[in-house]
Amino acid sequence: MFKAIILLTRGADQSPADFRRWWLEDHAPLARQLPGLRGLTFNLVAPDLNGPEDPPYDGVSELWFDSREAFDAAYASELGKRVASDSLQHVSGRLRLFVEEHVQERLQS
Repeated sequence: MFKAIILLTRGADQSPADFRRWWLEDHAPLARQLPGLRGLTFNLVAPDLNGPEDPPYDGVSELWFDSREAFDAAYASELGKRVASDSLQHVSGRLRLFVEEHVQERLQS
């Protein structure tokens, strides 16, 4: 499984509540429609009680695809271009990491 892990910093004019609303209510439904998408997780960064008052990132997303080629094709589509544009209009920074999942063990609860 190929994953894009994207760390996002909210726009300078956004409160944490504004970022949360846009990301989960507006952006997530758009991203869910990406062609070839196999899984999607949006993680809001929780404040670190022992760390800086404002963490450097506000959200971490994981987008799962069968391959890097499937990811590239998704973002080359018209919808993919809209998803990327929407993101870049609402964040002041992002860090993208591309990883290949290697599961050692899935634990059952």
